[in-house]
Amino acid sequence: MLFEDLSLHSNILKAIEDEGYTNPTPIQEKAIPHILAGKDLVGCAQTGTGKTAAFAIPIIHNLHRMVGSSKKTKQIRCLVVTPTRELAVQIGESFDTYGKYTNLRQLTIFGGVSQVPQVDQLKKGVDILIATPGRLLDLHKQGFLDFDHLHFLVLDESDLMLDMGFINDVRKIIKLVPTNRQTLLFSATMPLAIRELADTFLTQPEYVSVTPISSTAEIIQQQVYFVDKSDKRGLLYHLIRNENLSNVLVFVRTKHGADNVVKALKKHGVNAEAIHGDKSQTARQRVLDHFKNKEISVLVATDIAARGIDIESLPYVINFDLPNIPETYVHRIGRTGRAGNGGISISFCGKDEEVYWKDILKLIKVNVKVIKDHPFPWKEEISNPEAKPDFRNKNKGANGQNKSRKSEGSKKNKKRWY
Repeated sequence: MLFEDLSLHSNILKAIEDEGYTNPTPIQEKAIPHILAGKDLVGCAQTGTGKTAAFAIPIIHNLHRMVGSSKKTKQIRCLVVTPTRELAVQIGESFDTYGKYTNLRQLTIFGGVSQVPQVDQLKKGVDILIATPGRLLDLHKQGFLDFDHLHFLVLDESDLMLDMGFINDVRKIIKLVPTNRQTLLFSATMPLAIRELADTFLTQPEYVSVTPISSTAEIIQQQVYFVDKSDKRGLLYHLIRNENLSNVLVFVRTKHGADNVVKALKKHGVNAEAIHGDKSQTARQRVLDHFKNKEISVLVATDIAARGIDIESLPYVINFDLPNIPETYVHRIGRTGRAGNGGISISFCGKDEEVYWKDILKLIKVNVKVIKDHPFPWKEEISNPEAKPDFRNKNKGANGQNKSRKSEGSKKNKKRWY
């Protein structure tokens, strides 16, 4: 299928052509016709599948037909709610990209920055509002938002909103908008709470789903290192230095852990920065821009902060800490498997994370390469039947002679660098 087959307005087709696209992605091919037809929709698709354009393009088409080139006062006709600042910015950029040959005006609002410029833009009038829940409810309470003319409501990354505790805010927002709207709900996963939300607030929705959660992992070269927790930072620096890794996204479990990893890398000359919820919006955006421009070689992030990162052709993802939810692993490594492209994911598995790794293997059903030749192996033999690592002969050299553990992982190699 071609975009031309979707009966889109010529101005939108021109914008799509400017981006070099001719064929819609699977989620776009499935979702766009339903949205154009005015149906409520539930879409299950991971980041990197073209999900944002799947709702932005048909909404722009319908709004352009509705508003045309009218110069009259603009009203909020589309509201997109998304959980993080980075995602909001990304969605705003998508609406700008595909709506650049229309008269539509979009505004992105979020907390962590002054509301004054946002309020000034609202007073001038906008057609499309992209917002995080907190700032949206705050500005509505102050009387700056009017949803009486709303036609489209989009709830994006709904599972993340659930994880971040925003579902009650979403329920409040839904009560503020007209009941005769078209509602679109997108989520990377479909937990029961999201299905209940869809059943409650959507009207006879169409369900579309692409790329089963386990299949993205099949196109990515995956490696796992079994390493003691105390040696993880040493192994990370060892790989960055010896393998000349750059443009690396490193996932950690906590904000404190992210800062500690960056501090250790910087101490040894690695250009690294962290992105997490405690950073100001300005700092987060600056770090992200520097990483996209390759001014920073290593970006260390928590899962929530990384959900809004949209970088094409990211070559490496490193799971410094394994997630306790297997689906999160797939979302993480999918950062380097965008649009069918390959990439390399590297995971560090400590003894306390072995159960997480087994759960991940059960989900992805892929044989992950176990890297045994590195200076920081587990100090005890592991048991992992799915990965089948074999350390039985790790104390034998190439000639079959026994080597002492000290010889194999010499004190020089094991010397802490941080």
